[in-house]
Amino acid sequence: MQTRKSTDTQSVPLDPKQLQLAFAAFNEASEQLSGVYQELQHQVTALTQELALANGELHKQLIAKENLSQQLSLLLNALPGGVISLSAQERIEQVNPATIHILGSPLLGMTWQQVLQKRLTSTGLVNEWYVKLQDTSGQRRIRIESSAADSAGRRILLINDITEAYAVQEQIRRNQRLTAMGEMAANLAHQLRTPLSTALIYANHLGGDALAPNERKKLATKTIERLHHLEHLTKDMLRFVKGETNQFETVVVSSLIAELQQVIEPQMKQHNLLFTVNDYSADEFLVTDRQALCGALINLLENAVQASPAGSQISFTIRLEKSNIVFSVLDNGPGIDSMLQERLFEPFFTTRSEGTGLGLAIARSVIQSMGGSIQINSSIERGTEFVIRLPRCNGD
Repeated sequence: MQTRKSTDTQSVPLDPKQLQLAFAAFNEASEQLSGVYQELQHQVTALTQELALANGELHKQLIAKENLSQQLSLLLNALPGGVISLSAQERIEQVNPATIHILGSPLLGMTWQQVLQKRLTSTGLVNEWYVKLQDTSGQRRIRIESSAADSAGRRILLINDITEAYAVQEQIRRNQRLTAMGEMAANLAHQLRTPLSTALIYANHLGGDALAPNERKKLATKTIERLHHLEHLTKDMLRFVKGETNQFETVVVSSLIAELQQVIEPQMKQHNLLFTVNDYSADEFLVTDRQALCGALINLLENAVQASPAGSQISFTIRLEKSNIVFSVLDNGPGIDSMLQERLFEPFFTTRSEGTGLGLAIARSVIQSMGGSIQINSSIERGTEFVIRLPRCNGD
């Protein structure tokens, strides 16, 4: 009988040094994990504090924005003018109460084009409209201003009711016109009264039986002069009232100057004045109202005659600029004070007792109607120069 041999397993004893090293490694790993954990706790604590601060700041900003929104809402509601917010598709998104008062309701959801067609009528002026609603007795006048569109295409419309302001302006304009008419009537009466009274005095003297023939002739001549003065004054006023020229023709400038020279030279000789003409116009021509231009230039030359002392010189110069033809009338008279220069072109303003006060006003009106300009250069005791510029027909 065979006997089975059993094998006993023997355990190998552990080396104490290895156990000690393993335990030391475990302890070191535990300490490292503990340090990392503490660091993470510190970071979590710091992030929690930062998040709390950020939340607090955001909360403050949110409260500030809510307060601002409330203030803006109060402001929009209190504004006397209308405010409309339009979307990129020109649809009304928001309005304030003043807008509803001006344009009526409903408005939200409508397009701006619909409002223009149904509730507004053009006044003929840019940005100004009439509003006519069923619950109002008359038209109201408004002015609409638009902001520039933002990046999304939205814009804001501002609406101002100018009905009362416009009515006040119209009343002011009416009062100004009435005042101007009153001043003109007063000046006209003054201008007519003096020569008329003088003519009446002369006429009364003509009726005297004791007058010698030569005295009667002198009085008759003076009476006719006063009546001619009245006629001249009336023509000036009619020309000023019409304020336009329409009999245009082609005029050679040198020919016009020769005509003026023949008209004015006798007056120059009568007042013992030296008259010089410097014509550099060559073959230049103008398409203009010959009679009106002639009258304006004669007015300037006669003014120079009246202002110049005997023995002095008056120069009449015509020269060409690139785009203009220039007429200059220069005298050696006493000059004109700068304060008076601003009023010289006003109707009925004159510095001479025998003046009508319309000559320069008519001259400026005529020159401006031809697309030109007139200016004055003057200083005390150095004379006066009137300069007229008219556009050249063949200028570059």
